[in-house]
Amino acid sequence: MHDALKAYASLKRPFASLDMEAMDWNIGMVNRLSKTKQVRIATKSVRSVELLHYIAQKLTNHVGWMTFDCEETQFLLEKGFDNFLIGYPQIEKAAIASLVPYIANGSKVVFMVDCEEQLAYLNKIGEAFEVRLDICLDINLSTEYKWMYFGTRRSSLHTLENVMRLCTKQQEYKWTDIVGIMGYEAQIAGVTDQSSSKWQTPVIRMLKQHSKKKLAQFRQEVVREMTKSCPSIQFVNGGGTGSIEFTSQAEEVTELTIGSAFFYPALFSRYDHTPYEPAMTYALRVTRKPSEQIVVCHGGGYVASGATGVDKNPVPLWPPNLTLLKHEGAGEVQTPLYDKDRTLKIGDTVFFRHAKAGELCEHFTEIHARRGDRYVKTFKTYRGEGRCFI
Repeated sequence: MHDALKAYASLKRPFASLDMEAMDWNIGMVNRLSKTKQVRIATKSVRSVELLHYIAQKLTNHVGWMTFDCEETQFLLEKGFDNFLIGYPQIEKAAIASLVPYIANGSKVVFMVDCEEQLAYLNKIGEAFEVRLDICLDINLSTEYKWMYFGTRRSSLHTLENVMRLCTKQQEYKWTDIVGIMGYEAQIAGVTDQSSSKWQTPVIRMLKQHSKKKLAQFRQEVVREMTKSCPSIQFVNGGGTGSIEFTSQAEEVTELTIGSAFFYPALFSRYDHTPYEPAMTYALRVTRKPSEQIVVCHGGGYVASGATGVDKNPVPLWPPNLTLLKHEGAGEVQTPLYDKDRTLKIGDTVFFRHAKAGELCEHFTEIHARRGDRYVKTFKTYRGEGRCFI
């Protein structure tokens, strides 16, 4: 990180930083690991218009974007982006209606559904504007055992019967078309292999391995049956950074959604096979030293969303041998650290890795990029452009 200190010598702390060489490596790894599959970029993991453009230009098989909200989708449409899969059901009428003029003019926007209520809602809006709306069915690939539910609580389409019933029902709606299937293996892509509890690690690995067989069979059955009854299907979406190698081998999947791999945040170091480099970090200034082995940094409470646990905390990256204090963690305006080697003094800089990719961008308006010890440029985040969507 000595190169980073030189590149960022004049910057006020705290700031978000990006190692362009590391990110280029990560993009190259995505190109290699995704094989012949098309890649849809998960915008929530990047949250910067300029960086989304940069990544897309370097991807061999880039096909489009997975957005997380209608307003975000409209924002990107206004920036000249196209081919969107909104990854989550949308029920805000005005927000959906704001996309209709773009769709009517030929832009590609696909809405996500997993039940008839969502389908009927979209059909009603399509009818009101006399515009056909494309939809994607989000099938639930979670594995349910008698003693536990392994996966995410999201889609209601748990069985082939559920899926085909909705497909049949959709034929009654004249203003929607099923054009896609999403089978996201969240318990593979979103559950780390290495737990903070040692006894859980082998259990998680066993569950993931068993779940792969069951979800693969279910997704294949759904795709086979749906393509018979829905000739308008154009794509089958799956995968994530944590499952890219597994999903790239699935014959029924046509495209992968990838986001976190480009920044490679700390959470993904808990996976067994992630050949990426930490690209995004943030820097804090040491402002206090209450004892020889304790220092305090200004700011830093960038804790990730999801179930609370140590894996959602930021991780001190440099200097080495720094740890968060168990009973204080990363704070809103100050972050105390245990400095094992007693190397830090007031005024020094500490670099951290955040746990989840795009969430850091909600705390900063700019990302400062470098190559080696040379400052390259500043990338604005969504927030830097005055936008915050959810």
